[in-house]
Amino acid sequence: MGNPGVAPQQATDAELISRWQKGDDRAATMLVERHSQPLARFAASLGEREGIEELVQDTFVRAFNSLDTFRSDSSLRTWLFTICKRLILDRKRSERRRRDGTELEEGHAVQEYGALDTLLADETATKVSEAVARLSPLQREVFLLRVADGMPYGEIAKVVDSTEGACRVHYHNALRTIKEYLGDD
Repeated sequence: MGNPGVAPQQATDAELISRWQKGDDRAATMLVERHSQPLARFAASLGEREGIEELVQDTFVRAFNSLDTFRSDSSLRTWLFTICKRLILDRKRSERRRRDGTELEEGHAVQEYGALDTLLADETATKVSEAVARLSPLQREVFLLRVADGMPYGEIAKVVDSTEGACRVHYHNALRTIKEYLGDD
């Protein structure tokens, strides 16, 4: 459990979750600070260019509201990425429905997305692409099937002709390699 003497950057996600569930709002803030930038980079790597900050906030809101469903067999960051990916897919479905059927009503705000935002998003997407390109072919395939397609390990194992356990190992090794390349700890 959380040790009050542990520096915030040294506390594990599990310790911070426990502290937050016991009423320590600073623990939630530390989790958001720890995972916001990786979530934003992940969203950009999936092609998001607008509303990334809102998407990250929505990811945390959904995660904090359903922490009781979090299984610690995966890392908190992986779970957050899964939530973020689902929100992106929901957003794309919603945009498609709007485009295909109804027009926006007056009063819907359009957010500007500046040149600097585009440059940063493109730079991030390039870094993530470079990191993914460094993976072995099998790691890359497992990683992309898991992250880009949201495929469960059992299905990935069938696609790559391997075992579910081996796919989990390939995925986690790929994730570690990418995080090291991007400079995340």
